[in-house]
Amino acid sequence: MSDQADTRALRRYEFQLCISPEQYLDYYRGTVKHVIVRCAEGLTVQFPASLLQRFVTPQGIHGRFVLICDEHGKCAGLQRREVA
Repeated sequence: MSDQADTRALRRYEFQLCISPEQYLDYYRGTVKHVIVRCAEGLTVQFPASLLQRFVTPQGIHGRFVLICDEHGKCAGLQRREVA
């Protein structure tokens, strides 16, 4: 299987997040294990809250993100979009 075929099989979901530090505590403590977001395309997707950990700042989590999933719907990564 070529790299090009692998890239085509990946699905990308773009969305905006605005989570305060107080709201993130539920994710951090494990009270809430998944994040559910509505994508720019109108789809609703769910992913493990643990993917957000590296994006936490003292102000919480804010920005535009892209969730990347494989052809089976398994999370392959989460990236923050750079603002131009």
